[in-house]
Amino acid sequence: MSNPNPSERWAFFDCFSGISGDMTLGALIDLGLEVADLEEVANLLGLEEVRFEVQRVTKEHLSGVLVKITGPHHQPHRTYRDIRDLISAASLSSRVKDLSLKMFRLLGEVEARIHGQPLEEVHFHELGALDTLADVVGVAYGVEKLGITRVFCSPLPMGWGMIFAAHGRLPNPAPAALELLRGLSVYGTDIPGELVTPTGAAILQALEAESELCPRLRLQKVGYGAGSRDLPGHPNLLRVYLGEPLTAAPALKERVLVLETHIDDMNPELYEPLMAALFAAGALDVSLAPIQMKKNRPGVRLTVIAPLAAREGLLERLFLDSTTLGVRVQEMERIAARRRQETINTPYGPLRVKVMEYGGHRRVLPEYEACKEMAEKHGLPIIEVYRLIE
Repeated sequence: MSNPNPSERWAFFDCFSGISGDMTLGALIDLGLEVADLEEVANLLGLEEVRFEVQRVTKEHLSGVLVKITGPHHQPHRTYRDIRDLISAASLSSRVKDLSLKMFRLLGEVEARIHGQPLEEVHFHELGALDTLADVVGVAYGVEKLGITRVFCSPLPMGWGMIFAAHGRLPNPAPAALELLRGLSVYGTDIPGELVTPTGAAILQALEAESELCPRLRLQKVGYGAGSRDLPGHPNLLRVYLGEPLTAAPALKERVLVLETHIDDMNPELYEPLMAALFAAGALDVSLAPIQMKKNRPGVRLTVIAPLAAREGLLERLFLDSTTLGVRVQEMERIAARRRQETINTPYGPLRVKVMEYGGHRRVLPEYEACKEMAEKHGLPIIEVYRLIE
């Protein structure tokens, strides 16, 4: 059977021993990601002294790639804002930046909610640690380099007991990891210790991993990433399958939040910064609609669609950046077409476009900012750039 999606490459994360940032990075290296490329990515982040020590190890008779990230002992304590600015300023592709920032935003929002801090000021060891920064950006780079367009994952095992973290003794799984696992399938085990780390959970959520059995695909490669601990009688490895799909990509199904409020007493000039703040806090979509409210006052219905993990950050922005006194929150299923970015050739050079796929059908759509940039560069009406895509 031929591949119905020739530009698609799917990955199945077989998490029989859980998942962490270094295990994911190890599996991607085993699949063909070059260590020299990762060190170049670290240089682009201004982390020239970071090194990736890679070795093949055996875990209960199965071999995998173990990654150890080394650097200067004394590192600055970085807040969420510091890390966001660091990644945003680096000369990385838009996909690597977006995916890296998405992972860190998920981690930051969970920590902000658990510890009662504003997102921008979240300042804790796990987020600021050098290895977490290298793991997250390295995984984002590896996903792009290997051409992964869709991710599935097996049910995730939960360890038992207590774990030690920067905040002291915590129940296992760590509260941050458990928050980030919402929407994914989990099961209990008799294995002590942490199996799914917050970084591992954030990677799966940012990749929009689907908890399903391995889909039908033409298997190309298998990679094994090793965890740092030894689990007696249990191979501490993450296994990742990589292949071409043998079925048309169905729609994306996910759980989302819909936040809604009615406002009739706010200066219209304040809606633009409010929308910008909501998108920065993780909103997928923000819309405004005119309505007629009590006492015949004209008002605005504000609707926000967002990932489950963005709840607290969005509520904070709504209450602080608008005049609302109450917000309705619903959790519901969203069905969306699969989307990704591609680059096409035009008489004026390469142009970034959006590709939509649903039920085996494919459509190429304009990416407004890319079209605007090309129109300004060549002195063209933007409609002419749109016609190049059509």
